[in-house]
Amino acid sequence: MATPLKELFGPDVPRRIAGMIHAVHPTFDVEAFVATAVDGFEGLELTARARHVAAALARFLPDDRQTAVELLTASLGPPLDGGEAGGMDAFVYLPHVYFVAEHGLGCFEASMRAQYELTRRFTAEFSIRAFLEHHTERTLDRLRVWASDPDEHVRRLVSEGTRPRLPWAPRLRRFQQDPQPVLDLLELLVDDPSEYVRRSVANNLNDIAKDHPERAIAVARRWWETGGPQRRRLVRHGLRTLIKQGRPEALEILGYTAASPATVAGVELTPPVVRIGDRLRVTVTLSNPADVPAGALVDLRLHFVKADGTTRPKVFKGAELTLEPGATATVRRSVSFAQHTTRTHHPGTHRLDVLLNGVAHTGGAFEVTA
Repeated sequence: MATPLKELFGPDVPRRIAGMIHAVHPTFDVEAFVATAVDGFEGLELTARARHVAAALARFLPDDRQTAVELLTASLGPPLDGGEAGGMDAFVYLPHVYFVAEHGLGCFEASMRAQYELTRRFTAEFSIRAFLEHHTERTLDRLRVWASDPDEHVRRLVSEGTRPRLPWAPRLRRFQQDPQPVLDLLELLVDDPSEYVRRSVANNLNDIAKDHPERAIAVARRWWETGGPQRRRLVRHGLRTLIKQGRPEALEILGYTAASPATVAGVELTPPVVRIGDRLRVTVTLSNPADVPAGALVDLRLHFVKADGTTRPKVFKGAELTLEPGATATVRRSVSFAQHTTRTHHPGTHRLDVLLNGVAHTGGAFEVTA
């Protein structure tokens, strides 16, 4: 079993932070800070631990918050070399992010500098949201400048920090209502040279699509028609929720329409009875009886039985392919019925649909047993 994330953010983290601050602020009370930071630590989860440490920072750093933010910034280690940060080591800066969000709103410039430096070592996507809420126009102006920064981590903050539905963070209700300021920023980054940044742009577009599907589709269509392969990969990822929903306008952008001559020739589910903990194997046979090539986007919609006997659908990615005239093709996918924290399985009759270019085809039923 994997080690819980909170255990990787242990009592050694506050001591490490204390050492970093003491190196630039020798009067910082290391032992008192560490004792306060770890008091009650054990029963807390990851983000609660980080907030607990941030509260201790607020107690032991100078009361002048601009000075406190500047000291935190001065204490940071070296920036990342490039690419996506891996592992838990960078999470040492999560308390810094929370501190800036909660105590830095009154010193805008110092906090912007802190977030600029934090995102080059970890991320400031959680703290920048507080400034988007309380200093909206000033923060948007700064993000427009950062969209052309030489550091890809800074450019990624522009797209990731403005995601209306960023995981682990409060939603940006203002931009859920009107995403145009965010879309304006994404326009600056859609052709960014970094895949790391472009993937963040796609995730932001996917967030916007959940609240404003028509707006997202209009932007995606324009990006698709005027861009090359990189931009098209971005659009494909940014439309993933609408694709799973079978939204015809989104499928059409990718070239998959209900008018395609591709058909579902057969579906095989094995075994017919699946024990919880095992896997279901799905084989879908497609055919193209026409004399022209046929585009086929295949997804699987599985109706999981819930504890109360009702069902909940979940869509699994299948495949994208082009069938030549008269050709057949096979798409295979297996689905785990192991118990997960994100999905609990229950006995009962489950159903499967094959989604071909957004159109549902009955795939059959199978039993799940304990």
